[in-house]
Amino acid sequence: MSTVHQLSEVAARVLGALVEKENTTPEYYPLSLNALVNACNQKTNREPVMNLDEDAVTVALRSLGDLELAGAANRNDSRVRKYEHRLGEAFNFTRPEIAVLCVLLLRGAQTPGELRGRGDRLHHFEELSDVQAALQKLMAREPALVKVLARQPGTKESRYMHLMSGDVEVAAGEGGREDVRRSSGGETCDGGKMARLEGEVAELRSEVAELREQFARF
Repeated sequence: MSTVHQLSEVAARVLGALVEKENTTPEYYPLSLNALVNACNQKTNREPVMNLDEDAVTVALRSLGDLELAGAANRNDSRVRKYEHRLGEAFNFTRPEIAVLCVLLLRGAQTPGELRGRGDRLHHFEELSDVQAALQKLMAREPALVKVLARQPGTKESRYMHLMSGDVEVAAGEGGREDVRRSSGGETCDGGKMARLEGEVAELRSEVAELREQFARF
């Protein structure tokens, strides 16, 4: 695949949630739409915490399907449509690589130490150097899937961020807080902007459908 730098913030969350659940709760994977929405909206192991509805997740699944990164699972043992990621078909990831990428998709920019602790549910890293090796492999891919961010004053470790939604840069936020922003559009990764917009679109669609129904009855 020549480029994967097209994921919205919601699509990145959906993809990360699918990868996570395949590894942490394989007995419930692939996921139904309802289970996937719940996985995306978890209050733990997520940054930012989102409040997505089925319409927003469906839009994200459609965009992931266009990129051949996720889609409906071909299963005959269930009447409910279920969804799975297809990263294994798009990339020949090692388990350390997919664990690191998954945590970056779900929680944004992090240090190798944070990735080691938070990724342990997906893959046990014996040493911090194992995390750094996985990061280097992801950075060496063509195109690169991860980028090291400039170390900020007063910090000991550099943070890393996935590039599956485009290039990123660090900007000063309110109260001295540092925001990781997408260079292409200036969107703050931890702001949930795309999630809110897609949620508002879904709400407007619902209102339009209700108005049409009322008009039809009239």
